Amino acid sequence: MFKQVLDQRISLLPQIDDALMDRLTKAAMAARENAHAPYSSFKVGAAVLDEQGRIFSGCNVENASYPMGTCAEPSALGAMITAGGKRCSVVLVIGGEGGLTPCGGCRQKIAELGGPDSQVLSLAADGSGLESWTLAELLPSAFDLKP
Repeated sequence: MFKQVLDQRISLLPQIDDALMDRLTKAAMAARENAHAPYSSFKVGAAVLDEQGRIFSGCNVENASYPMGTCAEPSALGAMITAGGKRCSVVLVIGGEGGLTPCGGCRQKIAELGGPDSQVLSLAADGSGLESWTLAELLPSAFDLKP
């Protein structure tokens, strides 16, 4: 399904093959369908890959008190942590017409549980328009907890 798109970007995605991309996409799409977005009607789904090769998904959950809402990425990261995952290497975000990247707060949350080489992928809601960045490209000066 995503072979052509992946072939175009393969140099940026060396660890992501068609099968993994398909699993990530299905998880994020399914989560997106469950998003609670009555105010914006902008549904977002996310899938993260942990260090054990497991995939966790999450969706955005809006609230009438806007700051109390939750983005899809921390929902997926929370599911990963709940299941015992420690690190994420890939984050896929799906929503809208493409070009969607995690907000600044979500980028920092990914930095906390991933690293500068974590891959951040974006697809449009129809599965087109694959884009890819490293977290370092999206958040070059992430806060870093030094022990």
